[in-house]
Amino acid sequence: MSKKNIVVGRHVYGNLYEVDSRLLGDKEYLEKIVINAVKIAEATLIEVKSWRIEGDKGGVSVIALIDESHIALHTWVKYSYATLDVYTCGEKADPWKAFNYIVKELKPKAYTVHYSDRSSLNLQF
Repeated sequence: MSKKNIVVGRHVYGNLYEVDSRLLGDKEYLEKIVINAVKIAEATLIEVKSWRIEGDKGGVSVIALIDESHIALHTWVKYSYATLDVYTCGEKADPWKAFNYIVKELKPKAYTVHYSDRSSLNLQF
């Protein structure tokens, strides 16, 4: 029997309520704070993409692909609402630091936060 390596996966995600609509529609600003969050979390940025979503329920989506997994921020300007998802693998990158930084920058009047341990089982075969 051999021992498998453990994959340390940490997933922090939540909803941000009553955020300034001007911030939620500013694609360049949101991209900048996601890139800064990658650095603060001590993760390794591979690529960042952002899109402005037009229409009645428009907003912005920013996705950072990181060596450790991803950071995703989606906004709805009309509702002053955003969702934030930070998932990292490995022991170095800290998803809590990225999540807390983005919340601090967006200053929601209220938010929820959830945590899920996404680590593999330490199985022996």
